[in-house]
Amino acid sequence: MSTKVTVMAAAVLATMAAAPLAGAADFRLPAFDTVTLPNGLTVYLMERHEVPLISVRAVVKAGAVNDAKQPGLSNLTGDALLLGSKAHNKTAIDQAFDFRGARLAGGAGTEASTVQANFARADSATLLPLFAEIIQQPSFDEAELVKLRDRKVNGLKQAKEAPRNVVGNYYKAMLFGTSPYAIPASGTVSSVSALKQSDVQGYYQHYYRPDNAAIIVVGDFQAAEMRKQIESLFGAWKASGPALPQQDNGKVQADKARVWLVNKPDAIETTFLIGGVGIARNDPDYVPLQVLNTIVGGRFTSWLNDELRVNSGLTYGARSEFATLSQTGTFAISSFTALPKTEAALALAHKTYQRLWDKGIDKATLESAKAYVKGQFPPRYETSEQLAGLLGDMYASKVGREQIDNFMKDVDSLTPERAKALVDKHFPRTKLQTVLVGKADAIRDIAKTYGEVTELQISADGFQPQ
Repeated sequence: MSTKVTVMAAAVLATMAAAPLAGAADFRLPAFDTVTLPNGLTVYLMERHEVPLISVRAVVKAGAVNDAKQPGLSNLTGDALLLGSKAHNKTAIDQAFDFRGARLAGGAGTEASTVQANFARADSATLLPLFAEIIQQPSFDEAELVKLRDRKVNGLKQAKEAPRNVVGNYYKAMLFGTSPYAIPASGTVSSVSALKQSDVQGYYQHYYRPDNAAIIVVGDFQAAEMRKQIESLFGAWKASGPALPQQDNGKVQADKARVWLVNKPDAIETTFLIGGVGIARNDPDYVPLQVLNTIVGGRFTSWLNDELRVNSGLTYGARSEFATLSQTGTFAISSFTALPKTEAALALAHKTYQRLWDKGIDKATLESAKAYVKGQFPPRYETSEQLAGLLGDMYASKVGREQIDNFMKDVDSLTPERAKALVDKHFPRTKLQTVLVGKADAIRDIAKTYGEVTELQISADGFQPQ
């Protein structure tokens, strides 16, 4: 390990140690400047001087939702940005960051692509220009791109051996049908295998443009100086063609109870997801729903985990989650169980979930969850890297800082009466959507009790019925 790595690791620990131990109720998002450059690029600058570190992040509003004809293209493009720039090949860039104990990473998700770097303040003059090159002048070296694509294809071929790796893709495909939100970020074996250098270059030219992106810098710098540096490095970046239109990425389809039974003939377990429509990331009820989900399946002592793991021994774990997107979201209960226990596990999961309506949430349970969530919240946003990630999410999903600043107040104000209203409003109770991945011959009759069944073969390419 280099001296720089050791120094940076110690600095990260120092950041955590130096974080103020103010009462949880006093937590607010640190001040930051927002600037829009003449070329349309959004810039966030947040000074944090506790340790000499800087975290920089580029966020482009381009992801799987833009892959309608070529699933996996955004993911390949996002990773391919790290294959080198026109002035520096991959080896030179890797060495520049590694030698200084810095970190460089990238990738693409459902709606956004990100490149991030973390480095010491002293290395900013060297590494920030390289970061700018990667964003604006990627080489997409063909030989490196082919190797990257082939690695992704091999990963896709192996992924379905472990149903927990892919059950979420089936769930999104089921809930969103043929709309953009149904497109798997990783793509499929056939779609990724067909991707070429020209596809990546075309995707980059269309979506990677300053008026569709943000640069976020958090750490030990002076905002005025950093703004000048960002303007110098990114001011000449130009967008070609008209601004990109806002697209409708789809809504959850849940007009009746349905089951997708994904047949894995050699399975000895059944993996399942149960749920329906959720909320968008900027929904005004986002914060209180984190508290309520904590009770249902958001922590080790949740109802679901207690019943399915601790009390019955039907599984090693069970949870629930509101998975948010910019325009909507999903809710799901998730778990897995030994094949012979499938019927019991599904029945208990449904029974436990129905406690939300049958018994409701009492004050003691609610207060416990509120304390837990408040204790978990501040540590999520202590380091510069975490804060840069938060600002990136806020940009991509149009989240206002008031959601963060009012977090503690929103948690504290949650009463049993308000909890009941939120449960009725946001937790899907009827017409539930279910994905089961397992041995179809053994669980087909069980599946029929939960809705209209559609069977798929896990060996088939992709995640939609053939």
